[in-house]
Amino acid sequence: MGCRNSKISSANTTVLGVVQIMIGIYHVLMWYFLLLLYMGQIKGVFGTYEPLTYKMGTSLWGLAFVISGAFTVKAAKHQSKHMLLCTMALNILCIIITIIAASLTIVELAHFRSVSYRNYGQAKLGREVSRVLLCSYPLEFAIALTYSISSCAYLAEKREESLENISEVVEGNS
Repeated sequence: MGCRNSKISSANTTVLGVVQIMIGIYHVLMWYFLLLLYMGQIKGVFGTYEPLTYKMGTSLWGLAFVISGAFTVKAAKHQSKHMLLCTMALNILCIIITIIAASLTIVELAHFRSVSYRNYGQAKLGREVSRVLLCSYPLEFAIALTYSISSCAYLAEKREESLENISEVVEGNS
């Protein structure tokens, strides 16, 4: 496997988990801000502005980042095989969520429907929030990928050690 040479300390893993939790909370708070922003729109001539990412609640997907970060912190303190596998699976899920959310945000920012004059300011502010969230997706992607690679290396190292112990026991019995 190509990930065997990566090592990361438990303190650094804890920091990665805490940063993941902070990013997740930030995304949830931004979704709440967008909820308040778009619910305050006045029905105008062209209707209200409801972007794709708001309708799908992509910022609310930050809850997955919070859960993954909590599992990462827990796995840094208690390194069991099952905990590492669960945390790695959650981080892979976060990678997938990040790619989907970034793609939807790019589609939203690329297509701008005209809205009524009264709601233009809210729509423009909402698009700026989407741009800020788009900047945070690469950070979450990098954190989840870093943890996935390091846990892969740790699990591969532990597997090799257990295989060596089994081969020593078999050779000793022969």
